[in-house]
Formats: sequence, structure tokens, C-alpha cells
Amino acid sequence: MPMGRRRNRIDRSLRERGVPPEPQHREREVFETEGPWDEADAPDDGVERVDLGALRIPALPGMELRLEVGPQQQIGGATVVLGESTLSVAVFAAPRAGGVWDGVREELARTASGQGGSLKEVDGPFGRELAGTVTATAQGDGGAPMQVRLPARFLGVDGPRWFLRGTVIGPAGAGGAAARAIDDAFRSIVVVRGTEPMPVRDPLPLVLPAQAAQQLAADDGTADGEPRDA
Repeated sequence: MPMGRRRNRIDRSLRERGVPPEPQHREREVFETEGPWDEADAPDDGVERVDLGALRIPALPGMELRLEVGPQQQIGGATVVLGESTLSVAVFAAPRAGGVWDGVREELARTASGQGGSLKEVDGPFGRELAGTVTATAQGDGGAPMQVRLPARFLGVDGPRWFLRGTVIGPAGAGGAAARAIDDAFRSIVVVRGTEPMPVRDPLPLVLPAQAAQQLAADDGTADGEPRDA
């Protein structure tokens, strides 16, 4: 007898006796972590953080924060530098059900492979991540550009209506003490999603801290509303 028919007969018999059918969906695997944090769950841990609007980046000892600032003082990217390793972070709108990281991992692995890199899925401190190597352009002997392979990890966390991605390049991409320091920085990030509806995967807005914005305006000669001659 075909197994499909037998299964249908069992299900029908259970329904007639008032027994609910077994759920046919597979539960999503959930990893418990201690960060990154949503604003609503952020710990009172005494860690100083730089307020960039949608992201609050921890100011850890020995860490440097680099921002890509556009002409209108909008932030195009934020990178944490620890020793010879970097952690670039970006945050995006996501559905309530999460699951953005599953698709992003596949896309990143394909892109890296097409560019000469090699990434594979592994279990990390924040759940599934990608680890391996990526290619980058460096200055070779005589100043000529050359392609080099660098250790890399791609981290992702699905939060409540947000998705946080971290790109680790350098020694921290290969594990060890450098990776632990980078993981601590990523773990201490706080995401401020806000209440505005946004399309899935649209980047959440990042802004300069007030003091930095004032300093940048002064450096550009625009603090008084008038440009300064070069």
C-alpha cells in the first residue's frame, strides 16, 4: 500500500477521535546569545557607547572607530579597528519573523567564491557564520596593485525587526585572541530599530554624534552657515 495513502488514513482517524494533527512545519533553530542587543533589552553594563542613531557602538580599550561620512554628514559605513583586524558593521530593516541571515549567508558565499575567495558555514558564538578567506587589492613591490587573500568571517544576527551584519577582516578572521576581542565588540553593540515601517533589507539610518557633526562642520567652514575658503 502506498505510504502516502496510509498516512492520510491515520491522520483522518486521529481527527475523528479529536486528536490534533502533528505540525508539518519545521521549527527554526534558535541560538541563545548575550548580545548584540536590541534597545529594549540593552544591559546596564557601564560600557560607554558611541551613539550613531540606529547603532550604538561600544568604545572599548584599544579600539578605533572609523566612519565613512558623506557630503551631507550621512554615515555610509562604520568600522571598528582592533590591532590589525577590522569589524565593519551594518544594520538593516527585517521582518518580525527574522530569517534574513539565512539568505544573506548564501549570497555572501556565492559572491566570495566568484571573486576568488572561499567561505564555508561554521558554528560561531552568534550562531551560524561564514569563515574562510576573501580577496583584496594590496600594494605590492614597486607600488603595483596585487591580489591577496585575507582571513575573514561574516557574522549575522536576526533581531526584532532588524538584522545586524558584521564583516571581520584580518587576524581575527582566523580565530584566537584577536577574534575574541572582535566578538566582544560585536556582542556589545546595541541596535535602535525605531518604529518607522521600512522595506526589508533597507539600511537603518546612521548619523554622526552631535559633537562630531559640529566639529566636522567647523572643519569645513560651515559652522556659521557660510563655506570657508580653501
